[in-house]
Amino acid sequence: MNRLRYWNERAETLSRDELAAVQLKGLQWTVKHVWANNEFYRRKLAEVSVEPGDIRSLDDIHELPFLTKDDFRDQYPLNMLCMPRGSVREMHMSSGSTGTPVVMAYTEADLTQWAECMARCQIMAGLQPGDAIQIMPTFGLFNGGFGFYHGARRAGLFTVPASSGNTARQIMLMRDFKVKAMGAVVSYSARIIEMLDEKGWELPDLKIGIFGAESFSDEMRNRVEARLGIKAFDIYGMTETGGVGTTGMDCEARCGIHVWEDQYLTEIVDPVTGAPVPDGAVGEVIFTSLTREAIPVIRYRTRDLTRVVSRERCACGRTSLRIDRIEGRCDDMLIVKGVNFFPKQVEQALMEIPGVLPEYQIILENDHGVTDVRINVEAQEGVTGYMVEKQLKERLGFSPKGDIFKPGTLPRSEGKARRVFHVDKQG
Repeated sequence: MNRLRYWNERAETLSRDELAAVQLKGLQWTVKHVWANNEFYRRKLAEVSVEPGDIRSLDDIHELPFLTKDDFRDQYPLNMLCMPRGSVREMHMSSGSTGTPVVMAYTEADLTQWAECMARCQIMAGLQPGDAIQIMPTFGLFNGGFGFYHGARRAGLFTVPASSGNTARQIMLMRDFKVKAMGAVVSYSARIIEMLDEKGWELPDLKIGIFGAESFSDEMRNRVEARLGIKAFDIYGMTETGGVGTTGMDCEARCGIHVWEDQYLTEIVDPVTGAPVPDGAVGEVIFTSLTREAIPVIRYRTRDLTRVVSRERCACGRTSLRIDRIEGRCDDMLIVKGVNFFPKQVEQALMEIPGVLPEYQIILENDHGVTDVRINVEAQEGVTGYMVEKQLKERLGFSPKGDIFKPGTLPRSEGKARRVFHVDKQG
């Protein structure tokens, strides 16, 4: 059997002119669809005096209003639905840990679209029909587990639906079923590595890691690849766009995340003014869905920071727009003693120190209005607090307090890792 390079070669290699035609058609359909079927969207469009017939070119996207997470929360649970309730086949939602949860509903066509995007990602990572993929995100309201599952079914993969937790069983399944790929959050791979090292085990059949839901540094990726003997891929997608993988993934060329442009229109804007920024400049990424039925998104503000890497054909052959891996979130930026930084930058600096392990905590201590930062990190014998302080001073411009912990002593998570903690020392 011929090896697949693409899941959908036609869609993944459209010319720029062909993509523009597909996007305009999708944008016009989406605006007409929400106008005809949802009062919330009609009000949003009326506020900026836009009607469906006003969309004549892709530049008209700038006349449309932005959509935010607060809009989703305000319309909870299904007041943004643009299809009859009886046509909904599935739903997922965010945890709601920072407020009212965000809900995404799916028609049969939406599930097919999600599966299509995920199958493209899985084939782009090097999987072939019949290969085994182990799915480690939770199967439930969080979209991760089901997203990998829908895509794997579509791509004809051998699915091992392990869900989250029970690391010893995860390793047993990978060994027994000769699993070629794992889908997970990257921080969980560190727990797998720990247990492999403890037991003296290896995973000779594992070749691919597809990691989503949390940003990770190049150095973290390099460490995971070296220890597990895999190629690690950064998959992108969120509840609001329809789930994991819907907006793309990077390829083996490592030249940015391929956005599935026949499915989503992408903008990069100034996070303060909302004005477009030039290619190459860092800004907030905005997505407009072009085919989704139940709950489409128009100019959704992700709060994720990135930049356009290229609009040219990639070495992998795909022609879609590539954006840089996510630098951080607008609301994740930390400011300590006049220095602005993102947690990902701390991780990158720490992982460059020989002997430092992937488990760390960034603790922001507020003492009567003055914020200080403490970095707690696990490390092997020989690593000192001075080494960590010196590295962070050189890389980030300030000297944090902190402690070195023995391997295995900081708290663990079976899912997405919590890195930043706030402590109020007043009183």
